[in-house]
Amino acid sequence: MKLGVDFYSQDAVTLAQKLLGKLLVRKIDGEEIVTKIVETEAYVGPEDKACHAYNNKRTDRTKIMFAQGGYSYVYLIYGLHHCFNVVSGKKGKPEAVLIRAVEPVKGLRVIKKNRQIKSKRIEDLTNGPGKLCQALAIDKNLNGYNLSTGVELYIRDRQQEYDLLTTPRVNIGYAEEYKGELWRFCIKGNTFLS
Repeated sequence: MKLGVDFYSQDAVTLAQKLLGKLLVRKIDGEEIVTKIVETEAYVGPEDKACHAYNNKRTDRTKIMFAQGGYSYVYLIYGLHHCFNVVSGKKGKPEAVLIRAVEPVKGLRVIKKNRQIKSKRIEDLTNGPGKLCQALAIDKNLNGYNLSTGVELYIRDRQQEYDLLTTPRVNIGYAEEYKGELWRFCIKGNTFLS
């Protein structure tokens, strides 16, 4: 079952944990790619100095973060890699969950075609935010996509038992007092972690 607005209306820290084990689905040219979400990070704007919408900063890039939870927030980092986030919470409070890593479940042939890497390790296909976006053909054209009603990109519910690993977020040394927040969540022991 596709996740709906009520699920996405949770705050980012809660949503980041509850997205673990859910299935991220991408449809491309009639083919369905299904991946399991194994690593997330929460970004809690306006107070979180690591968040793009820190201090309620509203720009063309961040305006989708102010929407009701359930939309995609896709941006480019280093001019090279796209990152896929799920907008969370209530309208007007900018929060989002970065999907950092996924494990392929279905559509491996398409994932390999999209990535075209030399490594034979299947984990190297989707074990990072830029890698998973390339593998699933997620780019800025999907920024602002409605994950609750859309058919090209959405998240399917799935119940799964796992041990939770909680750590500080990655590569946010600039976030001052927020750099140590334990807002990175992983399925402990999963080989696809970034």
